[in-house]
Amino acid sequence: MAVARAPIARGDVHLVRLDPTLGSEIRKTRPCLVISPDELNEHLRTVIVAPMTTGGHAYPWRITCRFQSRSGFVALDQLRTVDSERLVKRLGRLSIATTTDVLETLQEMFAE
Repeated sequence: MAVARAPIARGDVHLVRLDPTLGSEIRKTRPCLVISPDELNEHLRTVIVAPMTTGGHAYPWRITCRFQSRSGFVALDQLRTVDSERLVKRLGRLSIATTTDVLETLQEMFAE
């Protein structure tokens, strides 16, 4: 019998195992923001995530955020599609305002 998995929702932050990686990809197990739409998350085993980091520089494609009393960035230049088995555990949610900033920046990045 299959075990039901907890729902994965856009705006959630999960601890994600990103290794193995190559080159300049963000590595380690780290918090990541789920950016894939809920409809995809309900039907697919993969999830689109953006890693979160407390290091690095402020760039237009790195959205400032505050999560669990730490300041950092959502790294939109490091988007990954990962199997849901890489999600270790749910850590919480980013604010609606920050999630909206992320989605608006993604629209700007991919618009012509």
